[in-house]
Amino acid sequence: MKGDPMTLPDRITLGEKYDPAMKITDEQEAATYFEACVEHTMRFDRTRAEAETIERSNLGYYAGYYDDETRARVERLFRCQHPVFGPIAATGPVDPLRALGLGFLRGAAARDRRP
Repeated sequence: MKGDPMTLPDRITLGEKYDPAMKITDEQEAATYFEACVEHTMRFDRTRAEAETIERSNLGYYAGYYDDETRARVERLFRCQHPVFGPIAATGPVDPLRALGLGFLRGAAARDRRP
């Protein structure tokens, strides 16, 4: 990123936005980075509350693509959880069979909501 690293550009890929968060290990750095993410989302006609909810969901989801240690650290530092699997501290790591089962349940629920 060019310029101030705590000011995210309007046009940014998910990787550019969330990869840095996966490397953070310090609470203050996490708070500063979370604020930058929230500010970025608020630029797109979202309230602060909406932006905080969106960012916590996105960070939790994105961390799900990483190893369990990274996911646990991100969830703790950013006070978030995976939107499908829940918090790793409470539900534990997700194995492939559980992930598949949850996917089927969500798919069936979405299908049942269709008109």
